[in-house]
Amino acid sequence: MALPAGWILPEWPVPPGVLAVCSTRAGGVSHAPYGSLNLGDHVGDDPGAVSTNRSRFASALCAKPVFMKQVHGTQVLDLARGSVDGVEADGCFADQPGLVCTIMVADCLPILFAAADGRAVAAAHAGWRGLAGQGGRGIVESVWERFQFASGSPAPRTLVWLGPCIGPAAFEVGPDVKAAFEATDPESAVLFKPQADGKWLADLPGLARRRLQSLGLSRIYGNDGSRAWCTVSNPSRFFSHRRDRVSGRFAASAWLA
Repeated sequence: MALPAGWILPEWPVPPGVLAVCSTRAGGVSHAPYGSLNLGDHVGDDPGAVSTNRSRFASALCAKPVFMKQVHGTQVLDLARGSVDGVEADGCFADQPGLVCTIMVADCLPILFAAADGRAVAAAHAGWRGLAGQGGRGIVESVWERFQFASGSPAPRTLVWLGPCIGPAAFEVGPDVKAAFEATDPESAVLFKPQADGKWLADLPGLARRRLQSLGLSRIYGNDGSRAWCTVSNPSRFFSHRRDRVSGRFAASAWLA
C-alpha cells in the first residue's frame, strides 16, 4: 500500500494475510472545514470531493471499502461481493479477501477485530451510546457474537485494535452517560472523573477495554487513552465533531488480502 504521510498502520501481531489502516485528514481534496480527506458523505461537504476522497482511500488500500450508514446502534453487516455503501449498521464482518470492513469516525472509537489465524476480520463503531447499548449489550457484544460464530475464533485467538477517538481529558459527559455504564457495570465508575459543573470526564477507550475484557478478549492494542490518540487534541491530524462541530470523517479499516 502507498499511504499518505501520517496515516496509521496498526501495530498488532496479525498474520501477513490481515491488513489494516487508519486514515487521517491528509491526502484528500476537500476544503475547510473538511480539509482534506473527508470520507463522510453526510456532513455537508461537496459530494464530488467526497467521491474523490473515497476513491483515493480505496486506491491507497488497493481494495474496496464499504461505508455504512452509522447510527450508534448494534446492527452488524456481513460483507459480501455485492455489498454497497449506505446500509444502516454500526459493525461489519468479512471472511472473504478484498472486502474492507470500514468505520468512519470524528470522535467515536473505531474498533478492529482479527482472527489470529487470518480467517476473518470485523469492525465496530463505538460511540458511548453504541458501546453502552441496552442492558449491557451494545455494539461490541454484537460484533463479537457475530465474529465468534462465523469465524470460530475463540477470544484468546482474537486480536483487537482501538483507533483514535476523543480522549479522557476531552470527553465531557452528563450523569446520564455515567449511569448508562454503571447500570450493568458499577466498577466502570473509575473511568469517570467529576467536574465542577456536575458533569464528568469519561474515558471512552478505557470503557471499551472493559467491555472487550468482559468478553474474554485480552489481546487489545492501539489507543491507550494518551493525548497522541485524542481526536480533539490533534486538530492538524484528526477530524473532531466535538471540537469543530462542522467536521469531516476519517476511517479505520481491516480486510483480508
